[in-house]
Amino acid sequence: MADGWLKVATEVDGAVRLQAGGHWDARNVTRLDQHLRGLQPTNGAAVILDLAQVERLDTAGAWLLYRTRRQVRARGGQADYAGLTPAHEAMLDQVAANDRPVEMEPPRQPALLAVLGRVGDGTVDVMIEARQQIGFLGLLLVTLAGTLRHPRRLRLVPLVYHMEKVGFNALPIVGLISFLIGVVLAYQGAAQLQRFGAEIFVVNLIAVSVLREIAILLTAIVVAGRSGSAFTAEIGSMVVNEEVDAMRTLGLDPMEVLVLPRVLALVLTLPLLAFFADMMGLFGGMLMCWGVLEISPALFLERLQDAVSPWSFWVGIIKAPFFAFLIAMVGCLEGLRVTRSAESVGQQTTRSVVTGIFLVIVVDAMFSIFFAAVGV
Repeated sequence: MADGWLKVATEVDGAVRLQAGGHWDARNVTRLDQHLRGLQPTNGAAVILDLAQVERLDTAGAWLLYRTRRQVRARGGQADYAGLTPAHEAMLDQVAANDRPVEMEPPRQPALLAVLGRVGDGTVDVMIEARQQIGFLGLLLVTLAGTLRHPRRLRLVPLVYHMEKVGFNALPIVGLISFLIGVVLAYQGAAQLQRFGAEIFVVNLIAVSVLREIAILLTAIVVAGRSGSAFTAEIGSMVVNEEVDAMRTLGLDPMEVLVLPRVLALVLTLPLLAFFADMMGLFGGMLMCWGVLEISPALFLERLQDAVSPWSFWVGIIKAPFFAFLIAMVGCLEGLRVTRSAESVGQQTTRSVVTGIFLVIVVDAMFSIFFAAVGV
């Protein structure tokens, strides 16, 4: 293999001829670069880069030659190529076309402008997300209306399958969390109310907080992290594998086949999960009251009847279908927005959980304000 070489010759008119030969490639570029940097043509002197004997030229060697010509011209001299073959000329033209210097460190924005820019970008993203969710909500309602007009279009087997997955299979985790929350509320409430000799009101604290807010809110959050993410991952994987496109090719509507059964399954099962969470939360509180405050189960139930009105129970149950609809809708929407990559599945799954939990908390706050306004 021939090494790259460089010879310097002086013409009659004072011009400097740099004769290059051999292989000007990445293997020889370090040595040739040192040689070229050692050459300091006089300012204004003409330089001729003779490439007639260059056998091989890659982008590394072409860059050295192009840089040399550019430096000579920057000092006010003349520099031209000689002995170019069409291949060498094309390589040098490509290097010249890609000579686009950039700053090593981009200019820094003032901190205030950077914060305002992030806030603006976030606001725009929220508006775009809200518009897409509203559009998907309309499409989902249209699909639901069409199914109500033609009930035979409802797929019962997927509906029952998803009811089992999001409902029955979620009972252990929902029951355990609700039970422990009831225990914690009873213990903490007893520690505070004992100071005032009002231990009996721990029953009121447990009943109202569990039935109205905590049980349904925790159940919805668990379901958003468990079932909402599953909806996104399942549908997103089908998008990556082009199964959704295959459905459309076969004339099947993904809204009817994939989305509607999942939404209806969660809407039907979340109220049942909320009821189960209510009972487990009260049961945990009753056991703690019995063990710590020596309030017997009979006295606990008697006090519970006096402390709780029917609306205290129904407030939590009424919220459940709305929370379920939001969680399922967001999970399915993010699944359909997955692009054809595994990374996108993970990103949209995370987005589904965060958005679902956020919407649940916002809607729960709106329900609290509404029920307080109507006196419930």
